[in-house]
Amino acid sequence: MEKITILIADNHRLFRQSWSIFLDSDPRFTVVGEANCGQETIDLTNRLVPEIVLMDINIPGIDVLETAKTIFVQSPKTKIICVSPYTHSPYAKKLLKAGAMGYITKYSTREEFLSAIIEVYNGNKYICKEIKENQEEEKNRINTLTKKEMELIWLVKTGFSSKEMAEKLSLSIKTIEVHRYNILKKLNLKNRASLVNFINCYYR
Repeated sequence: MEKITILIADNHRLFRQSWSIFLDSDPRFTVVGEANCGQETIDLTNRLVPEIVLMDINIPGIDVLETAKTIFVQSPKTKIICVSPYTHSPYAKKLLKAGAMGYITKYSTREEFLSAIIEVYNGNKYICKEIKENQEEEKNRINTLTKKEMELIWLVKTGFSSKEMAEKLSLSIKTIEVHRYNILKKLNLKNRASLVNFINCYYR
């Protein structure tokens, strides 16, 4: 059986070296290259045509979404697995839409890490167990939102300011802020930026 060729993309040398040692010690895999930014990942993928790209989602330069989209178009035989420190499922959803085939977190086990590579190599999408569990939790949180809070979410997605939302819903700005606070609390989000990201991932 020929070894599965892998390109590692991460701006931390220690992570790249650790992954290389870990994967090269397994007879099923061989690491053919390492990249430390988005553009280098694209260039090496086009040159080496690895079967798998393991890519940290915080890679500098061209952001991970654009990198994934470019590889998906320019090197369709290469499959991308994103490695992330984030356990919220919207990140996974967004990257899979961009062309990635797998999403695992840096908290995943060794066994799951290897399973992800094999599954993606065989043409299957793979989302780690932790993300799947969080997806269920997030769906449950969404179900706790009131009708008025759902209206507010759609207005946030549209780009309405607090003043515009207050006028649209015939509410005071203070009431709008209370609703926004309750939404963040129910969805376990920190701020408006995280809410916007959540909305853009779930409600496209």
